Amino acid sequence: MQACPELKSELEQTINRAYEWSCKNQHDGGHWVGFLETNCTMEAEWILGMHIMGVTDDPKKEGVLKAIRRQQRPDGAWGVYHEAESGDLNATVECYAALRASGAGANEPHIIKAREWILSHGGVEGCRVFTKIWLAMLGEWPWDGTPTLPPEIVFFPLNFPFSLYNFASWARATIVPLTIISARRPIRPLAPGCRLDELFPKGRRGRHTHLPKPKGFGWAKFFWVADIALRFYQKYSPIKPLRENAIKNCLEWILSRQEADGCWAGIQPPWIYSLMAMRFEGYPLDHPAVKAGIRCFDQPWAENNERGTFLQACTSPVWDTLLTQLAMLDCGWDCSSPAFLKSLEYILDEQITARGDWCYKVPHVEGGGWAFEYENDWYPDIDDTAVGLIVLARALPNAPEALKPRIREGLRRAEGWVRAMVSSNGAWAAFDKDNTEKLIKLIPFADFGEAIDPPSVDVTAHVVEALGCLGHDMSDPQVARAVDYIRKEQEADGSWFGRWGVNHIYGTAAVLPALEKVGENMNSLYVVKAAEWLVSKQNEDGGWGETCASYMDENLRGVGPSTPSQTGWALMALLATGNYRDSIERGVRYLTTQQTAEGSWEELHYTGTGFPGYGGGARTNLKAGQTLKQGKELSRGFMLRYHMYRHYFPLMALGRAREFLAK
Repeated sequence: MQACPELKSELEQTINRAYEWSCKNQHDGGHWVGFLETNCTMEAEWILGMHIMGVTDDPKKEGVLKAIRRQQRPDGAWGVYHEAESGDLNATVECYAALRASGAGANEPHIIKAREWILSHGGVEGCRVFTKIWLAMLGEWPWDGTPTLPPEIVFFPLNFPFSLYNFASWARATIVPLTIISARRPIRPLAPGCRLDELFPKGRRGRHTHLPKPKGFGWAKFFWVADIALRFYQKYSPIKPLRENAIKNCLEWILSRQEADGCWAGIQPPWIYSLMAMRFEGYPLDHPAVKAGIRCFDQPWAENNERGTFLQACTSPVWDTLLTQLAMLDCGWDCSSPAFLKSLEYILDEQITARGDWCYKVPHVEGGGWAFEYENDWYPDIDDTAVGLIVLARALPNAPEALKPRIREGLRRAEGWVRAMVSSNGAWAAFDKDNTEKLIKLIPFADFGEAIDPPSVDVTAHVVEALGCLGHDMSDPQVARAVDYIRKEQEADGSWFGRWGVNHIYGTAAVLPALEKVGENMNSLYVVKAAEWLVSKQNEDGGWGETCASYMDENLRGVGPSTPSQTGWALMALLATGNYRDSIERGVRYLTTQQTAEGSWEELHYTGTGFPGYGGGARTNLKAGQTLKQGKELSRGFMLRYHMYRHYFPLMALGRAREFLAK
């Protein structure tokens, strides 16, 4: 039964307006990229970092301070995501310190409000390690109240549990410069009138500044004792074998991994810590590596708007381009159009054939992945590469003959690299193979979120879908193992956990199209259970939404105000089943009625996940009844608002829905 003429007409008009928006917003280089919004620790740490490094002429400063002030919540705090029930202590302390370091008086109304919130929510002593390290560099927290990170870690062999390459890529790139900072224990004090005395009613020293002592006996207690021993060695040992050589090796490791644009790992934390580590080791501000690193945090990383200057934690041109291309393909647009061809050449140029950190565990494989950012050759990721495979495989038949050899070669290298990166359980992680060392999450340093990168359902599902687009099905042993992993990870309610998107809607939406692509029976009981779960979560307005708080409250799975991106995900999942026409039509109507006059959609909610902050990389690492040192504010998490998610995911869904509703 075909859709009613009215809905069909609305659907067609919506797709055409969205296509025009896409064409207008393509960059000259052929790519698409949207602002990647996160929380104000990015801006606060930049302000503090510039003070610590002695940079006094950053023209962004006033705009960055404006952005921090504009993001303060009515209760005085700063939060991790839009409409969070509560502010976050770490973000609030860092923003408070940045404002005070920049001259804000202790008795200004917004500062008083922030201070009252901080003191009523546990004070500085309740902050994570990262925040305390920032305060220690400012002389506002004792270095003895932070975990010791020995630079000698750079010498640990690959088969040792605490080898650098057993940490997640983002943690690894951050830890190396932090070991130098931890060893040197630098202090760059705030000006006398800017000290944070008012945050320390108990003083800056005492038992409240010690690392918390774990209860009972076990690995956590062992690492706590080991940290005491390391601190004693750091402070009192007159002889430290290998220390200076270790620091030298860490510096060489850092310098060798600086990207062409001046960043490190394509993300803010290793970038800012690497710059500070180099400054502490005597590198001047006009040293080429330091100068490039500071300069790089201008455009395109800095985003200026009426609310101030925002500093992105990351940029997403490859990811945004691939998903825009996929939306175009889903809508049946011509692969030989100038816009698509230009984007296709951009993607082919961005494929990374160089060897990165991944080769330490996969040494005999050609490079062939894609990274998320403008520059990040050391850390291509499997998720981008999976979507790259899907786009190239689907574009190949109708691509110009002159491009087909490049596309085939790109597919060959990417498929070989992805297949080699499979973990021993048959699934895929984001950046590395078998990055699952559980001892790492017990060290005192790892209280900030995620320090390992285990396989996840959503990345695995994207790889399965990519292999399906290449013509493989469940007769392929690797596909069969991956599908078996996916089935075992299904939650009791029928959904799947979302590691890199919010949350069970994202995970479920990754799985169902993948299963359909490799020939699974879409009337199987477990598939129907997942689809029925999605249908049960549809809102009255026809859309779907899920709050970030679902990462801590299971009752909020699939619950939240409707958003365009999450509605797009849910629709694509249901469309893969070939059923649920009524639910699909309601979802399509939601998207057609929510489109703006410009041809896109509005979305304030955060639907992307940097990491959910469980300490083990996935929800299934939490045993029944286990709790974390975080609530629904997600103080251990890192949530993201991709400004283009609101555009290409609805467009993908509408393109697929048009084909489905025409039947």
